[in-house]
Amino acid sequence: MKRSIHDLQPNQNPPDFKPVFVSKSHRQTLPILPRRPSSSIDAGNHDLKDDAGNRDRVREKELEAIREQFFGSSKKKRVLSKPGPLNSHWDDTDDTSGDVDVLCRVNPLCGSGFIAGIDRREQRKLAARQKKEAIAQIRYDAFDMRVERHWSEKRLEEMTERDWRIFREDYGISYKGSKIPPPMRGWGESRLSPELLKAVERAGFKTPSPIQMAAIPLGLEQRDVIGIAETGSGKTAAFVLPMLVYISKLPPMNEDSEAEGPYALVLAPTRELALQIEEETVKLARYLGINVVSIVGGQSIEEQGFKLRQGCEVVVATPGRLLDCLERRYVVLNQCNYVVLDEADRMIDMGFGEQVAGVLDAMPCSNMKLENEDEQLHDKRIYRTTYMFSATMSSAVERLAKKYLRNPVVVVIGTAGKATDLITQRVFMLKESEKLPRLQKLLDDLGDKTAIVFCNTRKSVDLLAKKLDRLGYNVTTLRGGKSQEQRETSLKGFRSRKFNVLVATDVAGRGIDIPDVAHVINYEMPGSIDMYTHRIGRTGRAGKTGVATTFLTLQDYEVFYDLKQMLIQSNSLVPPELARHEASKFKPGTIPDRPPRRNDTVYAH
Repeated sequence: MKRSIHDLQPNQNPPDFKPVFVSKSHRQTLPILPRRPSSSIDAGNHDLKDDAGNRDRVREKELEAIREQFFGSSKKKRVLSKPGPLNSHWDDTDDTSGDVDVLCRVNPLCGSGFIAGIDRREQRKLAARQKKEAIAQIRYDAFDMRVERHWSEKRLEEMTERDWRIFREDYGISYKGSKIPPPMRGWGESRLSPELLKAVERAGFKTPSPIQMAAIPLGLEQRDVIGIAETGSGKTAAFVLPMLVYISKLPPMNEDSEAEGPYALVLAPTRELALQIEEETVKLARYLGINVVSIVGGQSIEEQGFKLRQGCEVVVATPGRLLDCLERRYVVLNQCNYVVLDEADRMIDMGFGEQVAGVLDAMPCSNMKLENEDEQLHDKRIYRTTYMFSATMSSAVERLAKKYLRNPVVVVIGTAGKATDLITQRVFMLKESEKLPRLQKLLDDLGDKTAIVFCNTRKSVDLLAKKLDRLGYNVTTLRGGKSQEQRETSLKGFRSRKFNVLVATDVAGRGIDIPDVAHVINYEMPGSIDMYTHRIGRTGRAGKTGVATTFLTLQDYEVFYDLKQMLIQSNSLVPPELARHEASKFKPGTIPDRPPRRNDTVYAH
């Protein structure tokens, strides 16, 4: 029996359903017959599935909300990509940068092209070369340290920065400035002319002193210099030799150039120091044919004016007398471009500040060096060169240097304001009545040696000299108020050992070179520690030892603190009376001053 497709019941899915044969005529009548709503069955099944899916989605959203509440949001922030060479609205095929020939391509710097000639390849080559040189220098220094080669065993071209540093430490040389040439180790490296080297040898200078080692190379390069060195260190030759080199390069003096004034000028605070500098300059200029004239007080200004009109290359003068000659038209400074201020702080302390400024203002200012130290100086042009030398550096000297010097190099030998270690300093606390007996004892122990006894006033000098003369000592005096002839006679007699005791004021305390002074005695303590430094600097000169003795009283309490500090720095004995005194514990002005009391105890050793 054949079964028809209409025999199937709704929702009936026979397992073995087979297709039923339908004839052609029957098939043609099927579209006319009403169809069974088979889609309703499928719709019912689909609705059931939709309800189950909705419940799952709702449940999932609830769980997601719970997780977000307790664990936070897990959404990632949107990453914004910045526009770049290949991140734009252009198509990648529009980029033509790759069409450049590979052989002509240059790696750009920072991806922005070839800018201002900067090439990374050249930079890498330069960095590699610098690294190689640094490593070679380190290896050379390490080799020096390994074989222990001292700088004295090396040639000049073999000196390294480490060697120069050790050299400066050995001689106590320190600089302040820029573009500083290395110091000279000996006269053979000084670049001086054969004539000057011959004069140096004849003068007996075997080896240069530290100030000469440092200052002469600077002067040969026309640098302005401020030299701070202990007394007796050879400062005169340190500025005279570069000055003579400078003058030797200029044309010789003739009738026309003589009327324009000297080539170089040296200013000194005292007559004795000026005459001493003149003598030293003449000695070193022996083979150069350079004329030197001194202008100091105590001599006829008309005679000095006559010498100036005859022509000279170097003038050594005191500020006051030189200013008088300028005002009287005895001399002009139209071609003077080399200036030396020796003992500059002393000139200012003596009230010569205005005179010094007047002299410097009378010189031509067209040849002043440039303010910018980075600009190169023209080799063929003459610039003004200024030297300032002193044993101390005061604020007044700094102001003067700031006005008239250009980019100076400050050279300090040892410690500024400190006496040389060759001087043995002794201090005694005494009463006024105990000074003369103690002085007699010191002079009796002197033997055939010489001594300088310092007092603060002319009256004290004369009184003490008379007392010592009555006691049988060979005494001469040097003080202000005497004529120049009397001063020269006293110094000449003291140098020749006709007198072995010189009683003097501070006139003899600055710059005067008296050889072989064995003992300096401060019979009266000066009012400042700077003057004390210059007084005791009259001994212990030129590498020789000396002794400095100071008599202190309670009236000198204003210098107790500075004197105590100086004794400590020089490893000298500080007397217990000075160490315990209240004034030696604080700087003057930091505690209320009080006059000395009668019940203060003073001990004598």
